[in-house]
Amino acid sequence: MATSLLKTPTSVLYRHHNQLAFVSSEGSARNFVPISHNRNRRSRSFPIVSMAATPVQTFLEKSVPSSQNTGHPLMVNACTGKMGKAVIQAAQAAGLHVVPVSFGLEEESGKTFQIGENEFLVHGPSDRESVLASVLDKYPDLIVVDYTAPTAVNGNAELYCKLGVPFVMGTTGGDRELLRKTVEDSKVYAVISPQMGKQVVAFLAAMEIMAEQFPGAFSGYSLQVLESHQAGKADVSGTAKAVVSCFDKLGASFNMDEIQLIRDPKQQLEMVGVPEEHLSGHAFHMYHLTSPDETVSFEFQHNVCGRSIYAEGTVDAALFLAKKIDSKDDKRIYNMIDVLREGNMR
Repeated sequence: MATSLLKTPTSVLYRHHNQLAFVSSEGSARNFVPISHNRNRRSRSFPIVSMAATPVQTFLEKSVPSSQNTGHPLMVNACTGKMGKAVIQAAQAAGLHVVPVSFGLEEESGKTFQIGENEFLVHGPSDRESVLASVLDKYPDLIVVDYTAPTAVNGNAELYCKLGVPFVMGTTGGDRELLRKTVEDSKVYAVISPQMGKQVVAFLAAMEIMAEQFPGAFSGYSLQVLESHQAGKADVSGTAKAVVSCFDKLGASFNMDEIQLIRDPKQQLEMVGVPEEHLSGHAFHMYHLTSPDETVSFEFQHNVCGRSIYAEGTVDAALFLAKKIDSKDDKRIYNMIDVLREGNMR
């Protein structure tokens, strides 16, 4: 049974985008490198910045916020990933200052990449604590946006909490219960929601409200579910699972194993109707309900092409978090339902 989106800040919903983490490469396999859990290491709020961090400080000196920039500066980790790039472009379009430093792949460490309007310096996992401390020293009102990978979620959250950095976690996976506990114990501001598409979140919330207020409304109805995503996505859409869970409460029983996954580009083009230019990045969902006598049918669809919906939602989440910080509201975990309820989205 899916976790309630309305009641749980760490509700597990699917976010449609490619993910990057801090990795090393051994042969042809990629191995995700978690943050060190050496409990003998001396705890400190701000680590001493070693000589290795000097290039970061030098690079930051060249980054001067525009007089037109508003709000808290953002640091987007995994900036070379598809979601990272999309968030940077959305943030720049919104007038936010994006710090030109990011965590990335080990093989990218020390390299610069042109993304949107700026050149970004990328650092691998071995330098990330000192790098983040350097960025935080220059931008004490920093907010971090994380679009890395499931295996990096808990290590990254531990680092952000250790340094007291507010963050938006759009990455799925990891140990969600540990993530929640880490943030709650450290008392930092955070928005955590693997589904950042505002309108998709609103649809899911509406489904949950309907399921809670009208249980059994579709009793006896049969349900068909089809979802199509880019070929690289092997697992079933978490969004589809959440909607199916709502239909189950509404009386339309359905086995999750019966969700039809479309991953073949030819079928996506001809059967689903995905535009060819979005075969590499889309999220199409269809839910079809039929009455027992087959005289009545209902159909719900939500189709997303590209990643802009998630990038825009992420920027709204960062702006929401900045408002909470400035107004000195409670330091706690917020989710996209909280962002929607605030009503100040662009």
